[in-house]
Amino acid sequence: MASAISNLSSSIQKKVPWDKELRVDLRSDTLTKPTPAMLQAMMQAEVGDDVYGEDPTVYQLEQTLAKMFGKEAALFCPSGTMTNQIAIRILTQPQDEVICHKTAHIYKYEGGGTFANSLVSMRLLDGAYGKIKPESIIDNINPNDIHFPATRVVALENTANRGGGSIYTLSEIAEIAKICQTYDLSLHLDGARIFNALVETQENPREYGKYFDTISVCLSKGLGCPIGSVLIASEALIQKARRVRKAFGGAMRQAGYLAAAGLYALENHIDRLKEDHRRARAIGEALQNFEFLREVYPVQTNIVIACFTNEVITKQMFDYLQENNIHVGLIDKKQLRFVTHLDFTDEHLDKLLAVLAHFE
Repeated sequence: MASAISNLSSSIQKKVPWDKELRVDLRSDTLTKPTPAMLQAMMQAEVGDDVYGEDPTVYQLEQTLAKMFGKEAALFCPSGTMTNQIAIRILTQPQDEVICHKTAHIYKYEGGGTFANSLVSMRLLDGAYGKIKPESIIDNINPNDIHFPATRVVALENTANRGGGSIYTLSEIAEIAKICQTYDLSLHLDGARIFNALVETQENPREYGKYFDTISVCLSKGLGCPIGSVLIASEALIQKARRVRKAFGGAMRQAGYLAAAGLYALENHIDRLKEDHRRARAIGEALQNFEFLREVYPVQTNIVIACFTNEVITKQMFDYLQENNIHVGLIDKKQLRFVTHLDFTDEHLDKLLAVLAHFE
């Protein structure tokens, strides 16, 4: 390699065989916008006041997802952060402790909400690619001693964002659920990208209801909705959750316009997630060609995390992509994240691959 850093400016100035005006945005799958068909479904939605329990489209979405995951009830909320925070609130009491991976969204990206909203502490575990092992959970359950917080909940993230979209299989979940049952712990699923996992494993979502007390499903990532997440649980837990949602300011009125987008996505946007995964694998393979790359996390779904050997080359790659109107996540001094999604097409992929091939 000539020197990626010394040759960078000259390589950018060369005449390039791609359209610089074509914007490629891989920062997150939250960037998607409703398709024309989804917008049409939203405009035609029948709505009512959901705070009074009178929005039929919200009710239909909640019932659809509850049935899909084998649970009794569900609750529509504005965001995945809210559904996660409500779940922790209804499963714990102050001075309890929640076990999760050290990069879990509920700990790292929710503004300290578990402490602020529920007055609980977090036990952070290591684990390859964002996943925690059963034996690690056992080792971190506190004894029944007044000096320690009471271990109350285990929280899993499927897929694991900072693990490069890694998947917990049902067999792995079953093993962890058995530990939770043995030690009388609740099990929560942050399923922000659960459908990405399901289209790869071809597992039945109803099986999840057997293992998890609460399940958070996000509609505004791979499914392409403009807003919304749903908390799924037993009828008793959802009644508690409804009260907490009100206190959190998350109760909405004619929310059926948003719920209609969710119903449309469940019917039309799940199978197409495989296309996002195909494009993500192509990105992962292209990145493997760089000798200054330390590792690309195994690409199982729609997230590609590339780890570079040093901070300088990472920033140079990031800037080079920006110069060519390609936007990715600089998530660490030595890590870039590429997230494929509904609005990332083969045309965008071709441009990205060409740009990567010309980086010297």
